[in-house]
Amino acid sequence: MRVLLVSLILLWSICPGPAFSDDSNVRFAAVDIYLESPAPIAAWQFELNDPHGLMKVVGVERGESAAYARAPYFDRDSVRRGEADRIVVADYSLADDAELPSGKTRIATVHLMLSRDGDTDFNLFLITATKYDGRAMDASISFEVRTGSEQ
Repeated sequence: MRVLLVSLILLWSICPGPAFSDDSNVRFAAVDIYLESPAPIAAWQFELNDPHGLMKVVGVERGESAAYARAPYFDRDSVRRGEADRIVVADYSLADDAELPSGKTRIATVHLMLSRDGDTDFNLFLITATKYDGRAMDASISFEVRTGSEQ
């Protein structure tokens, strides 16, 4: 058993890790996600990824509407383990139609750790946006990147 444990530790120590296992090779950014629709938005879901594999999600926070009072739904365990190289985020509200956001509204902010080794090229996909009655609606999704500190 000890031999197996020592072997695993030795193997782990000599195997190269991901591009940003070295703390000096990372930078941080916040990606604000915006959904725009003329109709009130009751539910939404999107996916954010980087096709080059240079991002890790380190957190997700709610948007600006009081209709979505809690943090949106996402795979918290994957983020906690540092394994979220892509993320699907969703939320819904049971608020009255008049209390739901419309127009352009920030629905979430995704906090990222990025490798400095290359250019990030985010892909953002709107999976769904619905009205209060569950019917799909026309909406567009966009993002703005706020750069943070470099380590």
